[in-house]
Amino acid sequence: MSIEVKDLTRVYGEQKAIDQISFSVSRGEIVGFLGPNGAGKSTTMKILTGCLKPSQGQAFLNGIDVQVHPIQTKKITGYLPESNPLYTDMYIREYLSFISDIHKLPSKKEKINTAIDQVGLRPEAGKKISQLSKGYKQRVGLAAALIHSPEVLILDEPTTGLDPNQIVEIRDVIKNYGKNRTVLFSSHILQEVEAICDRVIIIHQGKIIADKNLVELRKDQKGKFIKVILKEAVTADLFQGLDQLRGISKASDYEWELEAADPELLKKQLLSLSLQNNWNIVSLQSENRSLEDIFRGLTKTTTHE
Repeated sequence: MSIEVKDLTRVYGEQKAIDQISFSVSRGEIVGFLGPNGAGKSTTMKILTGCLKPSQGQAFLNGIDVQVHPIQTKKITGYLPESNPLYTDMYIREYLSFISDIHKLPSKKEKINTAIDQVGLRPEAGKKISQLSKGYKQRVGLAAALIHSPEVLILDEPTTGLDPNQIVEIRDVIKNYGKNRTVLFSSHILQEVEAICDRVIIIHQGKIIADKNLVELRKDQKGKFIKVILKEAVTADLFQGLDQLRGISKASDYEWELEAADPELLKKQLLSLSLQNNWNIVSLQSENRSLEDIFRGLTKTTTHE
C-alpha cells in the first residue's frame, strides 16, 4: 500500500481531532477524503506529510514510517496544504527554483518548465506571486507539490479559488497524475470528487464513517429514498404512523422525500394511507442519491459518543 494508516489518533487538549482511524490507499488510486469542517481531514493530512505528530497510531508511505523516517517520506510526497503558504515576494520561477533546490533536483530548469506547463502557469510565468489571482496562486502551490514527481500526492482543497474552467484543467492534471501514482485529496466540491475519484473516505467527528467505491456507496443508498408528490397539501405528522419510515424531508407541502427501511413496503403503506385520507398521489418513485445527498445524510445523522 502506498498510504497506510493504523489506529491514528490526534488529541488537542481534551478534544480528539481524529480517533483511531485506519485506512489504506494503493498505487494508481485517486481517493477523495471528505468530511465537514472540523472533521479531521487536515489533521490527518498533516500527520501523513510529517507536519504533525500523532498522539497514537502510525502512518506509512510506501511502507516507510512517517515518524521514524520523516525526510525519506518527504522525498516521495507532494503536499498542497489548504492554506497554500507561498513566498509572495518571489517570482514564480524563483520560487519553483527554491523548491527544486530543497529537493536537490537534477535538470532543475527542465523540471520547472514541466511543472509550469503541467498546471497551466505559462501565461503568468514572468510575474511575482504577489501579482497573481488566488486561482493562479493555487496553481503555483500545485506546481511546487508536483515538481519532484512524487509517488504520493496529498492535496487539501486543491481547487480553492479556481474558476470553473480552471477547475476542469486542474481536474485533468490530477486524473492524469494519479494513473500510476497515489493521490489523496480533500474537497468540498463534491462534483469534483465524483469526476475524479473511484473511491471516497468520509470522516465525521474524528471517525471514518464510510470507505467505499463510489459505485458501492451509491448501491448501498439506491432505492432507500422515495419521492412522493401529492395533489393535496399535507403535514409531516401524517406520515409518522408508517412503520417503514426512517426519515423524512420536505420540499413543499405537496412534495416529500421519505427514507425507507423497505422501499416496496413503504410504497404500499403510502398507497393505503392515501386511500384512507382521500389523497391523490401524483408521483411515487424511488430516488437515486447524488454524492452530495449521501454525504449530507451520513454526516448529519451519524453521531459518536
